[in-house]
Amino acid sequence: MTSFAEPDNPSPNISIPAEWSDAAEAVAYCSVTSPPPIVVVCGAKNCGKSTFSRYLLNIFLQRYKKVGYLDTDVGQPEFSPPGFLSLTVVDEVASDLAIPHMKTAERCLFFGDVSSKRNPTTYLNCICALYDYYQKEYCKSDNSNNIGLPLVVNTPGWVKGIGYDILVDMLKYIAPTHVVKINLSAQSKNLPNGPFWLDEDYNGVVNLTEISSARQDSLNRSVLVQKDARLLRDIRLMAYFRQCFSSNLNISTIKELAHALASHPPYEVPISSIKIRHLHCQVPGTEIFYSLNGSIVGLAVSSEGSKDLPWCCGLGIVRSIDTLKGLLYVITPIPQGTLEKVDLLLQGFIQIPTCLLQVQGSRSPYMSANVLSSS
Repeated sequence: MTSFAEPDNPSPNISIPAEWSDAAEAVAYCSVTSPPPIVVVCGAKNCGKSTFSRYLLNIFLQRYKKVGYLDTDVGQPEFSPPGFLSLTVVDEVASDLAIPHMKTAERCLFFGDVSSKRNPTTYLNCICALYDYYQKEYCKSDNSNNIGLPLVVNTPGWVKGIGYDILVDMLKYIAPTHVVKINLSAQSKNLPNGPFWLDEDYNGVVNLTEISSARQDSLNRSVLVQKDARLLRDIRLMAYFRQCFSSNLNISTIKELAHALASHPPYEVPISSIKIRHLHCQVPGTEIFYSLNGSIVGLAVSSEGSKDLPWCCGLGIVRSIDTLKGLLYVITPIPQGTLEKVDLLLQGFIQIPTCLLQVQGSRSPYMSANVLSSS
């Protein structure tokens, strides 16, 4: 049977090459102690950015009690489900560099897609909002909560065309103390040499480290674990909704999770208490509830963050809708106390994994046409 669970045991096949460890230690133990380092990790797709970022977090945690992690990869996020940009404060070493680990973010925004291509402006605004929050909460000298929090920023692998422009704008806004650029052997796929994001007349100090992508080390051990992107996103979504149930409950396969979610009592959310916002598209008013039925939505609080970019609490599955009773039925691992603050549903293009829909047969258990009715 197919298992979706994320492994707990460290992978013995992952080995970090000396070039990577030297680069990480040089950044983490740099002579500049105040302010703490802000490190952006960048490079083309499949060069090892996420693996290096996890390793860098571990090295930082040898020196600092906590480290911030700004995740800008909406397709392959580190600590959250797909579709999110998030700032997470990490205080534990990752035991397995081969896999991401689910954690509750300090702040997150639901972008609602697995790529920034559909709306680059909103995507960049999300990054700026999260970075502004980090600066306000952890870097202002007059803030009593200032704990000197270093920051690791992981970036997507889209480094050509508009993706390149986004990365340049991101780097200029963040103005990191260090940039680690990972290069592939195929030069045509790499970012330009040198500090590509800076203007020609820039006279400041640039801490740029360039390292090579590592597929195998000298002992022929695997350094990077390649996975199908769509499959990995589905695994992350299933791991997220697995949190609806106690860890003691025996749910280890897709089939078991599908049956558990289908029978799980949903929250009743009064339609009158929430607003609905569709991201990256427009939906006619007469079709709003039909578009929501059986969909994944971001659960946000309109009064937190900004009007255009409200902070998000997590994800929910709209199990069904009863327009006669004025109720939405939502499945989510978010605690009831937090859910009661939610007054905004954000619908993007994050979909329920197909494998969950296929287990029950031709009709999805999450799409109850007999319940969705206005007459």
